[in-house]
Parts: sequence; structure tokens; C-alpha cells
Amino acid sequence: MPLAGLRVLEFSHTVMGPTAGLILAELGADVIKVEPAPNGDHTRGLGGFAAGFFAAFSRNKRSLAVDLKHPDGQAVIHRLVPSVDLVLENYGPGTMERLGCGYDQLAPLNPRLIYLALKGYLAGPYENRPALDEVVQFQTGLAFMTGPVGQPLRAGASVIDILGAVFGVVAAQAALREREHTGKGQRVGSALFESAAFLMSTHMAGMTATGLEARPMPARRGAWAIYEVFETAGDGQLFIGVTSDQQWARFVEEFSLHELAADPRLGTNLARLGERSWLIPALRQVLSQIPQSVVEARCQRANVSWARVGQPGDLFTDPHLLATGGLLDVFISRIGGAEGKKVGLPALPIEFGADRARGGIHRQSPRLGEHSREVLAEAGYSRSEIAALLEAGAVVGSTE
Repeated sequence: MPLAGLRVLEFSHTVMGPTAGLILAELGADVIKVEPAPNGDHTRGLGGFAAGFFAAFSRNKRSLAVDLKHPDGQAVIHRLVPSVDLVLENYGPGTMERLGCGYDQLAPLNPRLIYLALKGYLAGPYENRPALDEVVQFQTGLAFMTGPVGQPLRAGASVIDILGAVFGVVAAQAALREREHTGKGQRVGSALFESAAFLMSTHMAGMTATGLEARPMPARRGAWAIYEVFETAGDGQLFIGVTSDQQWARFVEEFSLHELAADPRLGTNLARLGERSWLIPALRQVLSQIPQSVVEARCQRANVSWARVGQPGDLFTDPHLLATGGLLDVFISRIGGAEGKKVGLPALPIEFGADRARGGIHRQSPRLGEHSREVLAEAGYSRSEIAALLEAGAVVGSTE
């Protein structure tokens, strides 16, 4: 495990912070999820599309439930910090400071501490504004680019929360590397707004290069002539992307499109772009007469990019994920309790070494305060001290 020996305290909720903790945990770090006592991470009780958030992002972690509004609860964290490499948090601006656990309060306890702050905005005029994944998608133009003209639309997953978490882990690992040379820790940060803005880089550059305003993706000026969803015979839909002249030659040959192959107006991708108004309808007419499985086989033989229009549930039985350790058996319970079931959820999308090893699961999502006693014992608390903290409500966990 690449990060074995790294110790992390995670103060987080919802998606961004828990994702950063999950990445570190799945790479081998000992991640202690510090949940607010007495009720725990509010994500445990969410419904709707967020009902699976806690289980999805809390595997491979331990749970320590602490009341940081209680002086003894703050003292617990202060006692743990000297033995910790990294603290990560994604609470609103000023929250950790009010709870006695901001960077300036913890750094004197451990000069080697790396403190990862995951926020809505980095330093600047916006930094104290509340933010959400969806908020910054609209703010930066991502929603504008995703939806049809006049209908801005958020992406179908928490892409900015997750991207911001990944950038945060990159920053934390860079700081850990720097610490090897300086012996000193530091505060590092990542944010939703700047992560979403980074995604707009290509659109901004394209506007500059062409002198044209960016259009939403459904009405975009495409870079490739064939880059569309096509209907096939029956109800099947396929996305097909033909992104080079060599692919075009193989594509028209495989589908016996001899007239198109010989048409001088279609000799290059740039030329084909100018003929899309009639070319795409012509291809739609051809492909709509062919069964989906046949179109797939021909695209595969032509070595052009294609994909069925899938749904999230398809991934549970995806043969590629099942064959390569791409799904981990994660126990799903809405409230982090004993009732639930195991299902395959995607592992981290990375591999290591000549054997291309994937990450694994060694601990299911914890019950609230499940590891409070052992974490406190590791910090040097005696049995009587632990019992006193539990009785005072500063810590929540098993009574024995």
C-alpha cells in the first residue's frame, strides 16, 4: 500500500472531503473519520440521490465520534494531532477555527502537520461565500456548456466535488514530499470554484483561438465531423466518434459506404465538418437500419471509438470491471448500521506495478464511533479516562 504509515484525521461531510479521505485510505493511509457527536456525519441520514453518499465514500476508514463543542472533545483532537501526518477538512470558512481545530491552532502542536482545507473558493473576494458543487457549475459556465441552448444543466454526478478532492490530494502529497526536505508542514488547499474554472480552460482557449463565443455542447462547433449518438435498428443507441482520416477510411469501408468514401467533399476531417448538415442525416439513415450488435462489431473491426448509451446500473455487471478488480464489495447501509447488503462499487481508477494491481477494501464503512476507544487508547488515554470522556458525552463510542 503506497501510503501505509500515513496517519490522517478527516473532518468532513457530503462528497468533497470524504472523497479525499477515501483516496488516501484506499492507498493505504490510516484515515480516522472524526464525526460530530452525538449524531455523526449528517450524510448518514440523507435520502434521495444522496442516500448512498456515506457508504460510498467511507470505506477503509475508522470512525471517532467527538463533540468539538465540548472542551474535552477539542482536547482529544489536540492530543491526537502530534501523531498525525495530515488533517483534512471541508467545512465552511471559519468553522474549524471556531471549534479550536483550525490550522493556526493545530500547527503549533505538530510543526510537521500537513493541513488540507477543501473549500468553496480559494483566497480572494469570494472565499467566505457558501458554495456547492452545483453552484459553481452554474457560476463558471459548466452548466451552460452542458445543457441545451437556453437550458443550463448540472452534470449528472458530483464531478466538481470529486475533482476538487483529487486536486486537494495532489496538493497534500506535494506538501508531504516537500516536508521530506524541509521537515516542516504547511496548510494547502483546493476549492470547488477553481476546480470548475479549470475545466473551462479549453473553452476559454478555444474562444481566444477562434474569436468566437463558446456554445453549449449540444450546439457546439465540433472538432470532429462524426462525434454523435446514433439510433440503431430497434431501440439501441450508440455514441460513435471518428476522429481521424484513417478512422474515416476504415469506417466507410466496414459499412460499405462506397459513395461517401469516394466523395471529394469528405476527404479530410476539416472538410467533413463543413458537410455535417447532410452527412450526419445520411449516416443516421444507414445506421438506423442495422441492429445495434452489428454496428458495435463493425465499429470494433474498424477500430473507431464507440459506446452504448449506458446507465449507472449497468456498471454492476460490466464485464471489464468484473474481470479486473474494478468493483469492490462495499456494504451499503443507509444509516451506517448493521442492516444492508454488499454491492460492487468502483475502485479508485488507478493501478500499480507490473501486475497492474488495483486498490482493495480492508474495512467497511464504520458505525458511528466504532473505533473511538481504540483511537483514544492509541493516543495514550487510560481506560478510566476513556470511560470519563464517554460518560461526559465528549466522545461517542461503545461503552466497552
